[in-house]
Amino acid sequence: MFDVAVFGSLFLTLFVIMDPPGITPIFLALTAGRPAKTQRRMALQAVAVAFGVIAVFGLLGQQILDYLHVSVPALMIAGGLLLLLIALDLLTGKTDEPTQTKDVNVALVPLGMPLLAGPGAIVSVILAVQHADGVVGQVSVWSAIVAMHVVLWLTMRYSLLIIRVIRDGGVVLVTRLAGMMLSAIAVQQIINGVTQVVQNA
Repeated sequence: MFDVAVFGSLFLTLFVIMDPPGITPIFLALTAGRPAKTQRRMALQAVAVAFGVIAVFGLLGQQILDYLHVSVPALMIAGGLLLLLIALDLLTGKTDEPTQTKDVNVALVPLGMPLLAGPGAIVSVILAVQHADGVVGQVSVWSAIVAMHVVLWLTMRYSLLIIRVIRDGGVVLVTRLAGMMLSAIAVQQIINGVTQVVQNA
């Protein structure tokens, strides 16, 4: 009732795309200055949002894209532009939001989507679900998806210990580093999307 090859293949693919170690400095930068309890809650919220988005697209992804007449390259470019805006805010230090919404907003955007549940992860899940053979294949695919999100939650949850060590000065440095990384990811995502549009033209 379980296909290890399918599980391993999708898990490794999602691990590379969602990049738990790479998400750590971005998560630390976006949650810096908040109480530890709030940070832990945001880690859980971000993973829950990402899993929800991935699950919806896994079940109905192709139908949603077809109904909205949205291509995968367009999804990649849109996600890249959103990430680029977030990256610019991190680089310039403009990360403040209204007090009553900032905790929720950061957990939803950009952590939940499009950082964790980005176009790459969405497309990989759509293809994996479509190609899964029977009940065994589907169980293996969804087990890999759940396992990946557990890893993401554990990574972010325990990365909060780093903040206690690096203090405020380190947080500023991590914020700028996260902005640079995020801008590079965003630009690469936009380039990939534009490349696919040109190739499909």
